[in-house]
Amino acid sequence: MIKPLTVAVQMDPLDQINIAGDSTFALMLSAQARGHRLFHYAAEDLNWSDGRLWARAHPVTVQRVAGDHFRFGDPVSLDIGEQADVVLMRQDPPFDLGYITATHLLERVADRTLIVNDPVSVRNAPEKMFVLDYARFMPPTLVTRSLEEARAFLRRHGEIVVKPLHGNGGKAIFHVRAAGENLSALIEVFNQTWREPHMVQAFLPDVAKGDKRIVLIDGVVAGAINRLPGEGEIRSNLAVGGSAQKTALTPREREICDALGPELKRRGLIFVGIDVIGGEWLTEINVTSPTGIVAIEAFDGTDVAGLIWDAVDRRLEERALAERAA
Repeated sequence: MIKPLTVAVQMDPLDQINIAGDSTFALMLSAQARGHRLFHYAAEDLNWSDGRLWARAHPVTVQRVAGDHFRFGDPVSLDIGEQADVVLMRQDPPFDLGYITATHLLERVADRTLIVNDPVSVRNAPEKMFVLDYARFMPPTLVTRSLEEARAFLRRHGEIVVKPLHGNGGKAIFHVRAAGENLSALIEVFNQTWREPHMVQAFLPDVAKGDKRIVLIDGVVAGAINRLPGEGEIRSNLAVGGSAQKTALTPREREICDALGPELKRRGLIFVGIDVIGGEWLTEINVTSPTGIVAIEAFDGTDVAGLIWDAVDRRLEERALAERAA
């Protein structure tokens, strides 16, 4: 029998989510169905003093009814290290200092409370930087702030894509054609907007056939969807108008997952979504707030949220066994 857990969900405001496709909401519904007690708080609600971490959190119940999908109880001061069994760290990027600070705070109680995903690993594995560890699977890629380097890269590859290094949801992704008329203005705007370097990649025409999101749970493939760009778009993210379709993995994609899986598990990255274009090109490893589980369940019937909670149960049991053996 599954032990009821106290689950603190660190996420964005519940009244702003689209329950039809939101993965965090699906995880909350699944947890509630197992008898777990849910609390909701935002990252900025975290407080620390004298070794104690707490948040002003609302007990919450959820239901799949649009416009009436959650009910808050009276707020409480929830001790994250003593009263919560699990924290779902699920606020959306940007991966900025606010996000990084939240990982530092949660790290201080991670020996007592299971944080999903592990805050140290999340901090050390931003989506478009962690993927550089697997450059052999990536399209030609440049990380730079230099217009001269971007121009040289464009000359080598004919067409390129420029995107923020710590962006999310398909925002601010630009396709630059061979003539490169707007490249200088684009790099100028990027340099004014972001202090960090930017990611420049060879344009992959196969993106028109879709951008596959593959979900791994504790390093094991749980399912995948193919996301197709909307009309007049190169971006296939569902958040910017892409559509999903049923899919299967190619041999190359299985090779990629086999290469990543053990490292994801070792790092405590329980819920990860990777993006692969054309059946062979790895572009991102999403660890901060990955999505896609609702669409996978719709196409394949796989209870991905339930599999994530099964992985959480295994992790908690491993901790309990280690504590008893110590």
